[in-house]
Amino acid sequence: MLDTEPTFTDSLFMDGLTDRQREILNFVRGYAMERGYWPSFREIQKHFGFKSTNAVMGHLRALESKGAIERMAGQARTFRIVPEVPDEAIEVTDLPIYGAIAAGYPDGVEQGDALGRLQVDVVTAGANRGRRNFALRVAGDSMIDAGIFDGDTVVIESRPARAGEIVVALIDGLSTLKRLVRGENGLPYLKSENKAYPELRPMSELVVQGVASSVVRRL
Repeated sequence: MLDTEPTFTDSLFMDGLTDRQREILNFVRGYAMERGYWPSFREIQKHFGFKSTNAVMGHLRALESKGAIERMAGQARTFRIVPEVPDEAIEVTDLPIYGAIAAGYPDGVEQGDALGRLQVDVVTAGANRGRRNFALRVAGDSMIDAGIFDGDTVVIESRPARAGEIVVALIDGLSTLKRLVRGENGLPYLKSENKAYPELRPMSELVVQGVASSVVRRL
């Protein structure tokens, strides 16, 4: 394969992309859909057999100039795919993916730097532009009766929760994904959506960190 900057004299698709540019765009889109984040420059280089990452950057710059991708603000070597606009425009947002959230027994997972990015349709994902939204990977099977399975990604909206909603919460210092329930005594507790798991009642504190608005599943 040629390790050169893309040119505008190659065979063009109707949308103005060369064959190679379309191949790279499809590879990046498929990789991001499967894993929730972009491949590295070296992964793109290896997949297409380029001699260096400079060729990768050249193709990405060409895709950027044609409006297929755009550079992330403040991140010189990080891009996002610009969604194609259908007859009815779809608003897409880019969310950080943090570590796994226990959908089983509570875990002492800390929310650190983002592990990747997730592009979602704002309406479908229920991501409210006026609030902070982020995504978490699900680890465990305590919420399967609510349609949330091990390996899913949940979109979380940072807002106060109402009884009956599925939440990310700290219970006695440990993090978990459960349904928020208000007991007969008026005190809140957490309920699993799997009969194999018990209810979780706080010994000292229960802090809701956000409300699950949607689930993204890798098939």
